[in-house]
Amino acid sequence: MTTTTTTSEGLGPRLLLALALLSATAPIATDLYLPSFLEVQQSLRTDATHVQLTLTAFLVGVAGGQVLWGPVSDRFGRRNPLLIGSAAAVLAGVVVVLAPNIEVLIAARFVQAVAAAAGMVIARAIIADLLRGFAGARSMTLMMTIQSLAPVIAPVIGGVLAGHISWRWVLAVILGATVLQLILAVTSVPETLPTDRRAPRLRHHELLTRFRHPAFLAYVFTQAFAFGALMSYISSSSFVYQRVLGTSEVVYGLCFAVNALGMTVAGLIAARLSRRRVHPATTIRVALPVLLAASVGVLGAALSPVPWLLVIPLFIGVTAVGFVMGNSAALAMEHSRDAAGAGSAVLGGLMFLVGGAVSPLGGLAGDDTAVPMACVMVCSAVMALGCFVMARRHVARHPDGEAAFAA
Repeated sequence: MTTTTTTSEGLGPRLLLALALLSATAPIATDLYLPSFLEVQQSLRTDATHVQLTLTAFLVGVAGGQVLWGPVSDRFGRRNPLLIGSAAAVLAGVVVVLAPNIEVLIAARFVQAVAAAAGMVIARAIIADLLRGFAGARSMTLMMTIQSLAPVIAPVIGGVLAGHISWRWVLAVILGATVLQLILAVTSVPETLPTDRRAPRLRHHELLTRFRHPAFLAYVFTQAFAFGALMSYISSSSFVYQRVLGTSEVVYGLCFAVNALGMTVAGLIAARLSRRRVHPATTIRVALPVLLAASVGVLGAALSPVPWLLVIPLFIGVTAVGFVMGNSAALAMEHSRDAAGAGSAVLGGLMFLVGGAVSPLGGLAGDDTAVPMACVMVCSAVMALGCFVMARRHVARHPDGEAAFAA
């Protein structure tokens, strides 16, 4: 471990940026090509359902891939599985770009996702390998803050690209991102799990044993439900701003960007608080009630005759999520240090599971009301807060689990 890899306050900037890009696979590979769906349908002479399956296959592959790579990295170390996964993602990306029909495209997207999931799960495990306590929380928050920019930037870039180049070239841009990920994995990511700390054999059952750690699981679901509130907003935002509020695409883009900026600034502030040795639980304890209150405000505005009032509480709610995500992930990983890869797999898998489950719920009552989105946000915030309370009660009984945060 060199000084360029870590500092006294967390990861070095080069490794931090590399891990952030490696963990941003999903938004880059999905949001970037969403505007090209219609062109894919016409070019491959298929229907909308099959085109949507290319997205479904990718999301399933990401979830399954994390389950695969987590225990593998606990057994064989972080670097080699990361290199293999990143290289396989590049090869699958080539097939994606050259796919002659929709069936090959769906299959290749699935393989690409499974392979690229290595970067997502191993990035969190590497932070757990190298850092503990406040330094770990700071680096986890910074990584997730940088990562959170991807779903904001990717749709904008994808929309611009879709209007000027074919869908195959859009997928080639995604391939270029995976090539960059591979280069960064080779040049910037060291091995962080010594041989003597590796699992003696491949143990996927470690995934199940994570469910026997109450504090870990409660923190995981705290993050997952906070992410669910965010995904409810993201999946419904286009309809809410353009149909319910009647804004133009430009105004919608600006509002989306402002909310994303709020979440990014929150992540940076959360990282600074960790640097000043403010316990991550203290930050979450303030942020979650704010998220709940803001979600209730969104619901009240959605039910009112002046739906424009939801703009402010929506910004506050999205910003509050930025204080929760990295801190809850850091606390969860603190309780899974004996198998960081498996813990990271469960953390990422459940986050995507909850986020994917709640995303469609915002449209249940049609695209002309924000009430379902607000209801999902309120329920998600309540669940996140309840899980966090459970986690803190367990820690109060077993304080040694977070001894690294002791003053």
